[in-house]
Amino acid sequence: MTERQSKIIKLVNSNHKMEVSKLAVLLGVSQVTIRKDLDHLEDEGLLTREHGFALIRNANDINTRMTLNYDKKLAIATKAAEMVSNGETVMLESGSTCTLLAEQLARLKRDVTIITNSAYIAIRIRELPIRKVILLGGEYQKDYQGMVGPLVHKCAREFFVDKFFVGTDGFIPNAGFTCDDMMRVETMQYMAESANRMIILADSSKFRQQGVVIQSSFEEIDTICTDSSISQDVLDILKDHNLNVVLVDA
Repeated sequence: MTERQSKIIKLVNSNHKMEVSKLAVLLGVSQVTIRKDLDHLEDEGLLTREHGFALIRNANDINTRMTLNYDKKLAIATKAAEMVSNGETVMLESGSTCTLLAEQLARLKRDVTIITNSAYIAIRIRELPIRKVILLGGEYQKDYQGMVGPLVHKCAREFFVDKFFVGTDGFIPNAGFTCDDMMRVETMQYMAESANRMIILADSSKFRQQGVVIQSSFEEIDTICTDSSISQDVLDILKDHNLNVVLVDA
């Protein structure tokens, strides 16, 4: 995406529906230019069109989630890639920031193997120079394009890695990290059993929202990688629980 197209996505996601004419005024370009941008974004599956309007797609769709706070997620993913050594095998859960991490590992590291429950990740990096992708089987969730359920557990327990990277949907100060989907939480726990360390990748907006299911308690987490817009209050909570916090400027 261009910078202007990224701004269009942010505006449409924030307002759910926006007029082409209003987007043109806000971004200082012609309506013809906006329509060309919208055509491209619709082709990419990032929004939908009605006559004179742009509309948000399903908010839970992984393509939509990829566009939210994209710059921060990319910075976090790039930093997280530094935690992985050449030749290492790592585990990634399905999610937008984990997808960007997979892409960065393919571009920045050599001979890395990725074990994941995400068909979306496997497809996104299929033409990048990654050594190997091992896709865990299970029940397919079409919005996240990932596998969930007990079959993931059966597959995941055949492996053991040092690092398991996972995203999150929200945060509760006195409880830990949360998710909006119980099946995804169960799957994360299965995968966590096969790793030495759990590393959460979360842009700072996640600390201002709350999911419905407890995903990970503080005791289960080794490291949090987030952006520097995180509030000092939340940062203090994380450090009080002896978590390693990695901040990136974005």
